[in-house]
This record gives sequence, structure tokens and C-alpha cells, in this order.
Amino acid sequence: MSSNSNLVNQVSTMASRTSSLRFLSLLVFSYDIVQMAMAGDPDIITDFIVPPNENGTVNGNFFTYTGFRALVGGGPPTPFNVMKASLAEFPALNGQSVSYAVLQFPNNGTTNPPHTHPRSAELLFLVGGTLEVGFVDTKNNLFRQTLQAGDLFVDLHTYNADAENPAIAISAFGSANAGTVSIPSTLFTTGIDDNVLAISFKTDAGTIQKLKAGLAIRRVA
Repeated sequence: MSSNSNLVNQVSTMASRTSSLRFLSLLVFSYDIVQMAMAGDPDIITDFIVPPNENGTVNGNFFTYTGFRALVGGGPPTPFNVMKASLAEFPALNGQSVSYAVLQFPNNGTTNPPHTHPRSAELLFLVGGTLEVGFVDTKNNLFRQTLQAGDLFVDLHTYNADAENPAIAISAFGSANAGTVSIPSTLFTTGIDDNVLAISFKTDAGTIQKLKAGLAIRRVA
């Protein structure tokens, strides 16, 4: 009888521990969901947000952005060029969780360096030309594609693979302030110690210094 009682107590204890573990797992999972939700644009309880300098009164001009008019009828740029319509340029986007960028590639094979957008995914629409695009997932798998005009791609970095014709693309973001982290610039122009980078890339400090010098010249130019 005592043996059966002990067995019941052990089973009860195990069940209690399992229940507690499940509750803890659920709590951690819920916290992760909340953290992911907080990473995006904040929700608003009004149709739009009026900046303080507008004194609470806006008209159609507030909801209109004219910065892309320069693209109409214009020729391709000499260097790679990005024109943005984000929160900084277009205040009406505040709270709307959307923004645009227009990428112009000249006909010299210009590269848009690998980069990330920390607050949004990117959906790229190729208006004209040809682009070689790709992204790397968290398992270090590279997904590449050659886009033709009219194609869409979920994108992290692009470069112009057509040396004969310029290309133009429109990127849509699920944030009014997607942000851009250029990987080469972030690594080699922000003052990270040469030895840290040399060890990380399994090379020497001299090579790292050459990379830094090359990027510094590009930034000045």
C-alpha cells in the first residue's frame, strides 16, 4: 500500500513539474511574440498622425510626396542612386507602416553592397533592365535570381548584372522607417579594432587596414 502511495506521489510530482515547465515555455514563447511585435512600427489609434508644427490642420498636400518627380523623363544616374520616401522625407507615413525607395543602377555594373533593413522586409519590383539579386537566410543559404522587368523579389541585396543597359527598381517596405545597415561600411568604417576583424575573417591586420582604406576613399568620393 505504501509502495502504491509513493508511486502516486511521484506521478503527481512529475505531472506538476511538467505543467510548470509547459507554463514557463508558454510564458517565454508569449514574451518572444510580444518582443517581435514591438520590433515593428507602433500601432496608432487615429487615421494618421499630424506633426506638431502643422497645428492640427492638414490638407491634401500633407499626404502628397513629390520627391520622385525628378525621375520622370530623367536619364540614368552616373553613380548608383537611391531616392527614398520614408518617414524622414514624408512625415505623413508616420504610423502607416509603409515606405518606398527607388534604386537607379547605371550601365556600368554598379553594385548595391550587401545590406539589411533591421525593421522591415523588402519587396523589390524591377521596373526596367536586368538585375542579379539574392539574399542569405539564417542558415547561410544563398538564394539568387536574375530578374527581368516586371519581376518581384523578396530582397536583401542587389547589384546590376547588365553592363549594357541601366536598371531601375522600386523597393517597398513594411515600415515607415525600415533603416539600412550596409555590411561593408558597418564592419570597416565604424572603428572596430583591426585585430578583432582580422581574427573574425581569418586574415591579418594589414589586409583589414587595406579594406578600411578602400572604403574610406569610396565614402569621400
